Amino acid sequence: MRARILGRSGITVSELCLGAMMFGAYGNVDHDECIAMTHRALDAGVNFIDTADVYSRGESEMILGKALKGRRDDVVLATKFSNPMSDEPNQRGGSRRWIMRACEASLRRLDTDYIDLYQMHRPDFRAEIDETLGALSDLVHQGKVRALGCSTFPAEAIVEAQWSAQRRGTERFVCEQPPYSIFARAVENAVLPTCERYGMGVIPWSPLNGGWLTGKYRRDAEIPAGSRLARLAGSNPLYSTESPESRRKFDLVEQLTGVADEAGVSLIHLALAFVLAHPAVTSAIIGPRTMAQLEDQLDAPSVSLTDNILDRIDSLLPPGTDVDPRDSYFQPPAIVHATLRRRRFNRAVLGTGI
Repeated sequence: MRARILGRSGITVSELCLGAMMFGAYGNVDHDECIAMTHRALDAGVNFIDTADVYSRGESEMILGKALKGRRDDVVLATKFSNPMSDEPNQRGGSRRWIMRACEASLRRLDTDYIDLYQMHRPDFRAEIDETLGALSDLVHQGKVRALGCSTFPAEAIVEAQWSAQRRGTERFVCEQPPYSIFARAVENAVLPTCERYGMGVIPWSPLNGGWLTGKYRRDAEIPAGSRLARLAGSNPLYSTESPESRRKFDLVEQLTGVADEAGVSLIHLALAFVLAHPAVTSAIIGPRTMAQLEDQLDAPSVSLTDNILDRIDSLLPPGTDVDPRDSYFQPPAIVHATLRRRRFNRAVLGTGI
């Protein structure tokens, strides 16, 4: 497994990162199989593992804590905070109060005394970035965290965080974790160039677009039982097979399968190699639910795509565009909440001409 340096951190990571979102109740409840998958990835040369406190409400972190017994120092271990851990309003976000508590809880679940890469899962516009970076810097100085990162930040939030760190003299984010795949290319517009400008590593999540780029979802075939699409199609609009976006994805899967055949690789390897071909990308996060899925992805870094194949992909999916805008998984608060877009006038003043 080839390795790259994570931004300017000096930390060496493998080109594939084992994502553990599927470890636990959300994906695979068999802890023994999840542990075996972790060991298989490590034996194959993967030295980078990513999880989050919110994955199965901490179960993913606990599984990794067991899986890494005796091998912890050989692994670059990343986890995340800020997504809601309960309905309680202070168990989320970027406040110092929550960051300190969340970090201690992740350390306990991971059964470790340090986290190599601690990432803010989503921006929190309720908290000043100065406060967030100040609290995270304290964790670095205490030896509980080695490096800091962000995830699914828009370019302007990345710039603000870098500016704040320089102005305040705090630790800075050394990497960004965006959604990036053949089907989700919006980050090519500003996020990836911004990361390159600041010397940040990039570790894309969902390079297979939630399973769409594995080839297992075909228009005239039954959706595989137990797959993410089968489990979520009825409850999550993003996974509806009847939406215009999904219908386009069905068409594109057929066309991309032909491109993969021309390149002499599987669709999975085509999708992962596409992400790894971008000069900003450090390591692609894979999120297997089963051992078979892991095996299908481990050899992807050995694939190199020619300019002709990359041009063919560009002709099908224009650079900088998303098939489904919802694949960005983030919308600014002013888009989500109408009250932030509407000026409220004081009725007592309306008739004064002021």
